[in-house]
Amino acid sequence: MTLFREAELGDLEHVMRLYRQLQPEDPVLRDGSDAAVFAQILGSTGLHVFVLEVDRAIVATSYLNVIPNLTRSASPYAVIENVVVEKALRGAGLGKQIMAGTLRAAWDAGCYKAMLQTGSRKRATHAFYRACGFSPDAKTAYLARPS
Repeated sequence: MTLFREAELGDLEHVMRLYRQLQPEDPVLRDGSDAAVFAQILGSTGLHVFVLEVDRAIVATSYLNVIPNLTRSASPYAVIENVVVEKALRGAGLGKQIMAGTLRAAWDAGCYKAMLQTGSRKRATHAFYRACGFSPDAKTAYLARPS
């Protein structure tokens, strides 16, 4: 059985396991700051961590940010981050399921658009996002980092 749902506090370990597959070079935090940020996200209006369960095991996650906006008739927009499917289960359609649920949540929140960025150069990754309804030609993304 497959279940798309919002993450709960008890899901942190499973979400972090998936995040380590996405960013294996990130350090493992042992000071509890990850749990504090997770609780902050879960308690914040407009921020949503979703999980996809298969037979009660969390196998995918996504992070939806619904951002209030004054343009487009004061319609919010969405930014989607940290989309991860369990490495051993990729290619089984689970990514499309978590993305479909995430986009549905964005549309239900009244968002007029949803955006995401990927640092991947893999053709399969870009084909996946196109298959989920994203266009690489609609906007140009720029990224700045602190120096």
